[in-house]
Amino acid sequence: MTGLKIENLSMRFDLPNGTSVQALKDVSLELANGELLSVLGPSGCGKTTLLNIVAGFLAPTGGKIILNDHRVTGPDAERGMVFQQGALFEWMNVRENVSFGPRMAGKRERDYGAGVDHLLDIVGLGDFKEKSVYELSGGMQQRVALARCLANDPDVILMDEPLGALDALTREKMQSLVLKLWKETGKTIILITHSVEEALLLGERLLVMAPRPGRIHREYRLPFADMGVATDLRQVKKHPEFAQRREEILSMIWDMEEEIMGRAEVAT
Repeated sequence: MTGLKIENLSMRFDLPNGTSVQALKDVSLELANGELLSVLGPSGCGKTTLLNIVAGFLAPTGGKIILNDHRVTGPDAERGMVFQQGALFEWMNVRENVSFGPRMAGKRERDYGAGVDHLLDIVGLGDFKEKSVYELSGGMQQRVALARCLANDPDVILMDEPLGALDALTREKMQSLVLKLWKETGKTIILITHSVEEALLLGERLLVMAPRPGRIHREYRLPFADMGVATDLRQVKKHPEFAQRREEILSMIWDMEEEIMGRAEVAT
């Protein structure tokens, strides 16, 4: 099958004191090409662990990841990662950062140059190509990180809290940009976030994960990402179903947090 398939994924971390932590247990999921999935849940539910396994940074202790009919066994250009901090090369300018992947793949400027310039125009940085990254604001650096990821033409884009460090206004603008890029490129996107509102706005599908061990607690299929492509996000937030889902998920996560705190008190 094409697309991404997660089969009975489990991850156990063995600790030096002889104990272990079951970060994920029997997580299964299928994503068709071009779907946008947001994932949220309380701290310790394994969100980032799941993303790192899909990226190939971690090998699971059980289960497997299948992407476009082959098994994921390590990092590969078919999966691109956007981190919470841009992880940019400060000694390179904006254009050099975005073109890093194609250059490392052995491509020539004449083959990738126009594409890199087009991406910079799409993310609104066409006039900043020669700027050093330390001269840019946090939001602009994240735009560079997005363009650099897209320059490698991955099948799947993985985002680990990419907007979490931004101020509210910049974050909203970046949310709109993510939706625009999703529609224009047709890429499959998995977004990890701690923000319920962001998960609702950006998730065509939304997973709520439960902790200890990390597992899928509930899945939603939502209209808000498609609405946000053509509508101001502030208007989307006014939709009656948006408020209903937000309160429902907030209560769900709050109950999980309360349960975790209760376990901790019993343990002490």
